[in-house]
Amino acid sequence: MQNKRAYFITMEGIEGVGKSTNIGSITEYLDTKGIEYIVTREPGGTRLAEKIRELLLEDEVEPVTELTELLLVFAARAQHVETLIKPALMAGKWVISDRFTDATFAYQGGGRGVDRGTIKQLQSMVQDELTPDLTIILDLDPQTGMQRAMKRGKLDRFEREELEFFARVRQTYLDIAMADPRRCVIIDASQKLETVKSDLIDVLKQRLNIKIDG
Repeated sequence: MQNKRAYFITMEGIEGVGKSTNIGSITEYLDTKGIEYIVTREPGGTRLAEKIRELLLEDEVEPVTELTELLLVFAARAQHVETLIKPALMAGKWVISDRFTDATFAYQGGGRGVDRGTIKQLQSMVQDELTPDLTIILDLDPQTGMQRAMKRGKLDRFEREELEFFARVRQTYLDIAMADPRRCVIIDASQKLETVKSDLIDVLKQRLNIKIDG
């Protein structure tokens, strides 16, 4: 049964929490309900934004300043929002994104120490009133997360940061969830995959306050 309203769902968390796997659990469930959706990611989601992603994640040709990193993130997001996210929502498609602006507050704000006011200014310019309907934060201690990430292969520029960096990122995510409990929900990513999946489906049913079991 297709719902009339399209929802914007974001999945957040530090490295190794299993965002891609758990997004798959969400889409598998939506498929059984006949709900039309798109899956995307940040940085990225469009051809141009993916090229910016490559610049952000590749081995450094030269040192990347904090401001440069922040502006690249929002440049990719501006393209992503205007050419993919907004059109999809207007067309009635749900949007499930692997990261969004909460990641900027967590990584550039919490991790790098970039001024939150600067991030908020760019957020307002790029997003206007666009805000996720639901943000799922998969929570995991950084050491376990990095152990998982290292099993995936070569680490990118962000993944090579120290554990202290990811501890700050994690705490910022928890602070975001505490400050905005109506939008955000925390799920313990250290649980068994089936338990996390069950928690995700419960969140979809309860937090969006819609009937998707019909």
